[in-house]
Amino acid sequence: MTLTENPAPAAGRVVPTPSFGPAESNDDLDLVPRPSPGAGTVEFDFPGVEVGTAQYTEGPTGTTVLHVPAGARMFIDERGGAIGLSYGDKQYAHAICLSGGSLYGLGACAGVADELRARVDNKVGWNDLKCVSGAIIYDFATRANAVVPDAALGRAALRLAEPGRVPVGRAGAGISASVGKIDWSRCEFSGQGAAFRKIGDIRILAVTVVNAVGVIVDRDGTVVRGNYDPATGTRRLPHLDYQAAFAGDGPTTASGNTTISALITNVRLDDRALEQFGRQVHGSMHRGIQPFHTNLDGDTLFTLTTDEVDLPTTPSRIGAHAINSVGLGSIAAEVMWDAILSSTR
Repeated sequence: MTLTENPAPAAGRVVPTPSFGPAESNDDLDLVPRPSPGAGTVEFDFPGVEVGTAQYTEGPTGTTVLHVPAGARMFIDERGGAIGLSYGDKQYAHAICLSGGSLYGLGACAGVADELRARVDNKVGWNDLKCVSGAIIYDFATRANAVVPDAALGRAALRLAEPGRVPVGRAGAGISASVGKIDWSRCEFSGQGAAFRKIGDIRILAVTVVNAVGVIVDRDGTVVRGNYDPATGTRRLPHLDYQAAFAGDGPTTASGNTTISALITNVRLDDRALEQFGRQVHGSMHRGIQPFHTNLDGDTLFTLTTDEVDLPTTPSRIGAHAINSVGLGSIAAEVMWDAILSSTR
């Protein structure tokens, strides 16, 4: 994986105080979809996979599309108390659409589907149908308008999709994402992250939009984004605030949180193995986001496989079964943690 960076952000990226409208919407503005380059780029080598991002700068809000033209089998893992999800087929996908705009942003999925239909000359035979799934984050809290990703933005994101690179930081669906909403005064901008790993013929690509109530945590336990105290320039783990709250002196946690992610591999997995693989990686994300899967989050992970290569079958001292199930998930969990961290660029 190669990460190309633009200049780093300031130490603290505290969000403005939310207004929640009434405010200008798509109907009030002459919106033009634009590319969403973010603060850097993660490069990947995964033939048959493309990623595109587009934004409405007036929001700002955006859409990210993971496109697999040949299609891929899929498992969807939904957790938390506030899920916003759309799917055409829960077990197969040609594209995954991630968007801001909360429930209103699901309209971007329709635009992706429209564009895919147009690419097959509007053929609508059963075998010509294209499956699009999508999920959204609530990003209104960081901006003073009601601009949402719509069909035009979803279509633009797909048209901008290309192989080999994913914008990270404040890009695409993550351009107005935020984390550490333990108290509004300590909430910070986060963004979209990505990571890629290739081991022999095995490929794993992770893309995530981190918009959690929790904070982003590095592997050494350091809070790298969220719950930022501007007065001291420090961040802390939320459990310390909740401990104070139980004693009668703590913050009010904000609603409107969701982390939406896509994980794709080329490893051939049967339906049960694909489900366990997705659940293992989604569960592992609590290491990089603390707390995670709360009743104020609506977390969704789309796990896809293109079914192109087999895992090694040579027995080892830890057993072939461990290689086939636990091992792949363990590696992918680290890739996803890298993706979470890159969302802070």
